[in-house]
Amino acid sequence: MAHGKSTERMRKVGPYGVETLPQMLVDVPAAPAACRGALTERARLQWRLGDGGDPAALAEEFLAAHGLPLHDLTRPAPAHHDTGACGAALYLSAAAGAYLAGAPTTAPEPAPALPDLTVVVYDHGRPRVTAAGPPSPWWLGAWTESWTPRQHADAVDAVRAAIGRGDVYQTNLVGHAAARYTGDPLPALSRLGALPGARYGGVLTGDGWAIGCASPETLVEVTDGQLITRPIKGTRPATAAGRSELIASAKERAEHIMIVDLERNDLARIARTGTVRVDDLFAVRRWCDLWQAESTVRAAAADGLGLADLLRATCPGGSVTGAPKHAALTQINALEPVGRGASMGALGWVAPGRVDLGLTIRTAAADAELLHTWAGGGITWDSDAYAEVAEAAAKTAPIRAALAGR
Repeated sequence: MAHGKSTERMRKVGPYGVETLPQMLVDVPAAPAACRGALTERARLQWRLGDGGDPAALAEEFLAAHGLPLHDLTRPAPAHHDTGACGAALYLSAAAGAYLAGAPTTAPEPAPALPDLTVVVYDHGRPRVTAAGPPSPWWLGAWTESWTPRQHADAVDAVRAAIGRGDVYQTNLVGHAAARYTGDPLPALSRLGALPGARYGGVLTGDGWAIGCASPETLVEVTDGQLITRPIKGTRPATAAGRSELIASAKERAEHIMIVDLERNDLARIARTGTVRVDDLFAVRRWCDLWQAESTVRAAAADGLGLADLLRATCPGGSVTGAPKHAALTQINALEPVGRGASMGALGWVAPGRVDLGLTIRTAAADAELLHTWAGGGITWDSDAYAEVAEAAAKTAPIRAALAGR
């Protein structure tokens, strides 16, 4: 079968001359339920690492210029906006998060069409009703991994050696795969949002690219000055035996608590002194056919906390980097053969008085020719290399099945 480009079905000229995907497919993760299906794009900002500047500050300034001031997240959400803007989608790549953290970002990106920051401001229009037509032909080829199981296992052993030297306590390793496709990728990407447990299910689109998300993990949520993060760390098959094994695993619990401590520290940088607390520790919840351990960390935002400082403190997420964060990011850059693209970043909804960003695990992306997926896990001293390889495969299996239409 020929593997021609599929951009014709992906693009539509939208407001301000920006090419976007069809408006009927706007389904931003974490957007209010009443807004989905009634969002009209007003303005868009896209930024890449090579553009220079501070992406966190650019996002905050752009939103304010379009009627969505987020320079003080401790203020209650207004009942309405005189400007008419409903809110905005915000996407920040893992590379942009590492850039904000002052960590190296030299790994080549497998999907360079994707920006590192996208902010899309929406007006709230009338709900659109679209007549369903016949499904377009869809073909997805075989997945090509960016590293072999042996290379993945060797990277796990390299992290364990670094832990033995005292360089890090834990590092998250992520692998990438790509597959050619023909047809319209948007229905495939939109299927991800229907996967069980996809708290941040949805799609974000742009000129020649699209991101589909099935993430269950809250990177950071802010409502009326209350900060929440829900790190997920620890995975087992969703069976009775798997649940018991996860609860009993000293390795998984130690790994999880390290990340909870890291998230507590991240929130403490932007919280009122003494307000950081753990509401729920190591709660076992289900995503697709996996059990995962999740905790809830909460704090009161420091006076005057704005979006830019929030992004600098929380990106990239601790559960997909490691501890200490900067040392783990340096090791990630050295060990992973390609960049993390749309994965392990932030994607969600922002509006005055409300921020709700998911961590882009269980996420796929499309460019003009390829679909991309990423998956990995946290490595500790007790990690078994090939068990980590198998865990990454288990995490990506439901994503690939959904993309294929199975």
